[in-house]
Amino acid sequence: MSDIRDAARRLSGVAVRTPLLESPLLNARLGGRLLVKAEPLQRTGSFKFRGAYNRIALIPEADRAKGVVAVSSGNHAQGVAAAARLFGLAATVVMPDDAPAIKRANTEALGATVIPCDRYRDDRNAMVQAIAERTGATLVRPYDDPGIIAGQGTIGLEIAEQTAEIGVRADAVLVCCGGGGLVSGTALALSETAPGVPVWCVEPADFDDTRRSLTAGERLGNAAEARSICDALLSPMPGELTFALNRRLLAGGLAVDDDEVRYAMRVAFESLKLVVEPGGAVAIAAALAGRIPTAGRTTVVVASGGNVDPETFRQALAA
Repeated sequence: MSDIRDAARRLSGVAVRTPLLESPLLNARLGGRLLVKAEPLQRTGSFKFRGAYNRIALIPEADRAKGVVAVSSGNHAQGVAAAARLFGLAATVVMPDDAPAIKRANTEALGATVIPCDRYRDDRNAMVQAIAERTGATLVRPYDDPGIIAGQGTIGLEIAEQTAEIGVRADAVLVCCGGGGLVSGTALALSETAPGVPVWCVEPADFDDTRRSLTAGERLGNAAEARSICDALLSPMPGELTFALNRRLLAGGLAVDDDEVRYAMRVAFESLKLVVEPGGAVAIAAALAGRIPTAGRTTVVVASGGNVDPETFRQALAA
């Protein structure tokens, strides 16, 4: 918890304290209050900036001139690129060649060098490890790192503060999950600032490795042939550190399919005027699909990012 509070101090005045949004019409439809933590309004359009900035801030001064290297489908890439730019560091990112074009373009615009790879054939982790060993650059992992988890945990601090400011207590908090950095950090923060509030992870239906791992009591992977429009949440299996936390802290796991995700994207746009990417919409989708009770309750969901290509967003609005 002290790591998360330290991260909050580092991020103060740098990251956006994103709002909790709600719609009276949407609340009426659900029969309760739905509060949406709007991370699409975060710097770089996603929560990933929080963890990236905090982790890079922890790099010893003597190592900074060697730069940073990361692997990412796009949101972590942008967070690393933006944070590295603020610190004046060179950044290299290995990114799948099927990542949304907007994510690659933004990463390059922020000054990072992008090295493309094949998501399904290349060993991305080996690629970044080789770059780190050759150049001495610091590897900024997307989720399985204490500095990353602490940075993402500042969202939990803000949820506790913001719900207290409007005089409500959440009955449940739903958080999207890929490798587990966001939900583990958020759950850790809430375990002390709002003890007793259940936190659920939400994943795409064919990438529900954390949900299945929580049930099994051990880390399980996803099928190699699995596919989803939620490009930000396609991690092969839970992280070691993140699963250790999530196993202790989470109430359980939920899953939604791609059609439910598209519907959630449309509802977020129509009801909240918020652009949410597929992976960022899974927690909203779980609430709308009735994965947990919402009637007579206050449910907080984290909309984790809004970096979506125009055509993907158009298809969601037309669904």
